Parts: sequence; structure tokens; C-alpha cells
Amino acid sequence: MIEVAPIPFVTTSRCATRWLLAVSVAVAAAAPCPGQANNSPAAASPSKAPVVLDRAVAVVNKHVILSSDLDDEIRLSILDPNNSGQDELTRERALEQLISRTLIEQQIRQEDLEAVEPSQQEVDARLKQIRTQLPACVHQNCATDPGWKAFLQSHGLTADRVESYLRYRLEILRFVEQRFRQGIQISQQQIETYYHDTLLPQYAPGEPVPPLADVAPRIQEILLQQQVNVLFDNWLTNLRQQGDIEVLDPALATAPLATENPSAPQRGGP
Repeated sequence: MIEVAPIPFVTTSRCATRWLLAVSVAVAAAAPCPGQANNSPAAASPSKAPVVLDRAVAVVNKHVILSSDLDDEIRLSILDPNNSGQDELTRERALEQLISRTLIEQQIRQEDLEAVEPSQQEVDARLKQIRTQLPACVHQNCATDPGWKAFLQSHGLTADRVESYLRYRLEILRFVEQRFRQGIQISQQQIETYYHDTLLPQYAPGEPVPPLADVAPRIQEILLQQQVNVLFDNWLTNLRQQGDIEVLDPALATAPLATENPSAPQRGGP
């Protein structure tokens, strides 16, 4: 017997009318199918409690985020180069990332931006980088096929799921670059200020310091990325404010909805 039942929810938006989407799908383990006899000993005993297979935890502009989506996001976090590997991604943070990613993907589809779709060559290059450079992968010798297979199995992943994950990560990165990077100008004065105020203090007295001319391109890239991040964060915050976001799981609704950048690149000095 398939049982569909609404669950309580806490709303984080101005509209809370989609109660019908807050459902839990359950299977009564001891119940026979309609018209099918059940002669097992369990048939004479009271029905067992339904077993919850999955449930909706949030709705973002009519798109439902399931509890299993959070589990999937946590498993995939092992592939994030920004992840220190020390702290497991919490379900609250996983939900934040999924909400942000859903809003961005909805915007990409709305604007019909085919140009941001990565090629198979780009996906393959990113996968190769993951397998050969990601610390968690290096430890398990992912550069070899047996090592990669063992890595996927140990983290509950599949090759197809990883490729899909890398594809939409690249898509979001290209969208951010295309939408926010164009038109940003970094002056020579900004580069020199960063060099003297931020870079040079990182070197100990007497330690060789790279000349400005050698590190200027990298400093320019850092300053560009900082401005892109500011523009992107403001844009994403505005999307959240205008969107219809409902958190249906009270346990996940206790934390405030912070802007989470699902495409955050690695940051570092030159």
C-alpha cells in the first residue's frame, strides 16, 4: 500500500500555499497489494508502521528538494576542492547549497543560455583533474581505474553521477563568468595597492619577494574574482528575496537562510 501524507512545515517566504507538495512517500511493509491474498503469518498481526522512503524538505519556486537530495549533496561534497576534508557537510549547509543552485539553474533555463553548457572535453578535463589532484582521490590512487572505482564505492557514488555533478558545476561557473565578469576593470593602482598592502606583508623579513611585474597578472585575476563574487552574492541574495522558498522540515528551518555560493572558486594568493 502506498501512503502519501502531508507533513508539517515552516515557511521562509511570503507564500505558504503549497502544502500539498510536502509529502512523505511510505510503504506499509506488511500490507498486500489490492486483490492479492496474503497468507503469511504477518497477515494475522496488526499492520506494521509505514517505512518512509523519501520526503520533501523544501520547495524553491515550485521545485521540490527531497531529503535524498541532501544525502546526495553530502556524498558529492567529497569532490569539492574547497572542502578541507575535516568537517562533513551538514544537512543545513547542504540545503543552502541546493537552494542557491536551484535558483541559479532556474535563471539559466529562464534566459535560455545555451552558451554556458560545458563541452564533453571540458567535463573530461575536470574529471581528470579531480582524479589526479584532489587530495582525497590521491590517497586512494584514483588515477588508476581500480583506484577510482574503489573511491566511488567507498563514498556511495557512481561515475555517471560524478560526471553529472561536474557538468552542472562547470555550467554555473561559466554562467557566473559570463554574466558578472564582463565590464569589470582593474586599475594599475588597485594592483599596486594589493601588492604593497596584502601580498608583501605575507613575506618574512629577508625572504625573497617577487617583483610586482611578475605577480601583477595573478593579482589582477584575484581582484577580478573578488568583484565577481561581490556582484554574484548580491544577485543571488536578490533572487532569494524575490523567490518563493519554503523550508518544509522544521529541523532545517531553524538556521537562517544565508547566501551560499555553490560555484565558489578556490581563493588564494599569487
